[in-house]
This record gives sequence, structure tokens and C-alpha cells, in this order.
Amino acid sequence: MKIGVVGASGYAGGELLRLLALHPEFEAAVITAGSNAGEEITSIHPQLSNYAGRKFENSDSARLKGLDLVFTALPHGESAKLINQLDSNQKVVDLGADFRLKSKEQWQKYYGGEHAGTWTYGLPELANQRELIKASNRVANPGCYATVIALATAPMLPFVDASDIVVVAASGTTGAGRSAKVNLIGSEVMGSMSSYKFGGVHQHTPEIEQATGAKISFTPILAPMPRGILATVTGKLNKNADVKSAYIDAYKAEEFVWVMPDGQLPKSSAVIGSNYVQMQVAIDEHANRVLVSAVIDNLGKGAAGQAIQNANLISGLHEFAGLTGTGLGA
Repeated sequence: MKIGVVGASGYAGGELLRLLALHPEFEAAVITAGSNAGEEITSIHPQLSNYAGRKFENSDSARLKGLDLVFTALPHGESAKLINQLDSNQKVVDLGADFRLKSKEQWQKYYGGEHAGTWTYGLPELANQRELIKASNRVANPGCYATVIALATAPMLPFVDASDIVVVAASGTTGAGRSAKVNLIGSEVMGSMSSYKFGGVHQHTPEIEQATGAKISFTPILAPMPRGILATVTGKLNKNADVKSAYIDAYKAEEFVWVMPDGQLPKSSAVIGSNYVQMQVAIDEHANRVLVSAVIDNLGKGAAGQAIQNANLISGLHEFAGLTGTGLGA
């Protein structure tokens, strides 16, 4: 299948290219990057020796005509402009936020500008979502925080007060994109951690609430590492239940979600470079709360890996194609 990658010079775009080079069915036929058009791909992504000699093309919709599927990895608000110029039957997986939210009001509050519409939400492990994705030709890839938090939250909801979900999650710096920012330079990040978008204002908040139906208080933290997310999700118990067994049952058929045995805890390094999720579940008896610790690679299951998982589904391929590589570890 001939594939286009739009916005391939960013971190998520680079990870898409790496995974596409390993995919048995997808061929990256068109690779675009507006501001880097004409530059060699390896000048931005030196790890991608598979693409040596190839250059980024202009992000022109005409170049995407006739492709079997297009990935768009553009800044928020940019995808819709390009996608509106494509054939309505062309398969697209959008890694931006443009088509995730159903509410125009929430879009305007957290992102601003005109709401582009709503596509099928691409988190296959959520209840009933996989079949909706298979029946779609346009899929909104979830945000990185939203992915890990929604998966960590959903199985606890029958047993907790869904209006009192508290989340603290730490992410590596690639989650902020490739643009130069003072707070992301090495001397600012190394040896330090800091909260950001403090006070319930992170743009993934309405997305998580839409995906789960819960009310969340979410505090993100910038961690001194390039990639990975560690999320801790807690909810107030309102009934007695074997919560750990509920998580095991919820994900026992899922290739990419592993509920770990007692005594083991998730580590972000264990999933780097993979499409996998690791999580552990416990009960804080002192506070009478469910605790879930979960990790993903923000560029893997939080972006490019999940995008390929969705592309596999809408293309009628095996869902796991090109994605079963394990994490790198320490």
C-alpha cells in the first residue's frame, strides 16, 4: 500500500517513518515537511538510514492524490486545512487534535479557533471502539496523555466515584514537539522536574473526559527524559470489588496492554520504541482509593505506533502488523 506522511520532520513524523520502514505492507511513498522541504530526511532524522538520499517534499495536497492512506502529523489546527483538499474517500489517520473532540465549546476553550469536526476516535482498546475504527476511513489518533490515562481509568469506573478521578502524569520532552523553547533546552530540563499547564488547563483534559465519561483533575509534569509517560491515576472506591481482576479481564485479549503481576511496577524505559502499555493496580486502603500506575512511549502508543495500529484496522490488515517489537529497556 502506498502511504503518505505529512509533517514528517517532527518527532512523531520521524517515528512514523521508522515504523513504516519495518511494516510488511505499507510503503512511505510521499514524505512531506513544509518548512524542511528539499532537505534530506537524514539531516533531520539521522537514525533513518533506510531513507538515505530521499528528501522531504512540499506539503501539497496534489502530491497525496491516489495514495492508499495518509498520515497527518501537523500542529493543532493545521490538519483540517490540508485534509479538506483530499478526496473524501481517502483513508486518513490524523495525529493532531483537530478531529478528536465532539464539543465545539471544548475545542474553542482548550485550543481556540474553528472546530473542524469529529472523526472516529482511534483508541481500539476502549470498549466497542475497535469495530467503529474498522468501519471508518478517517480516524482521529488520540493524544499521548489521553491514551495512557483513558486506558488506566476505564476499568476502574464501575467501582469508583467517576466525578473524583485524580491524575498526575510525567512526560518526556518530545511530547512538547520539536520547536525550540527555552524551558526545553538541556540546561533547563536536566536534573529538574516541573509541573506545567497547572490547574486543569491541559488540552487533553476534555479528550480524556470524553473518552471515559469521568471527571478528572489532571496535572502534567515535565520529566528530564526525551520520551515516555508515567501516569498515576486514582479514584475513590464506592463499592467492594476485586479491582485488579477487573483490569486483567478488561485487557486479557489485548496484545498491547499488559496488566503486570503483583510485585512488579511499570517503567517508562521498558516500553520505549514500542506500542505497548504496562500498568499495575493497587488499593490504597488508608485513603480507600484505587491506584493505577501506567506507562507508554509518547511517540509509540501515544502517537506513531497507535496511528499505524489504526491504519492497519481501517485498511483491513492484521491489527498488529509492524508493531510487535518490544521496548528497548534500560
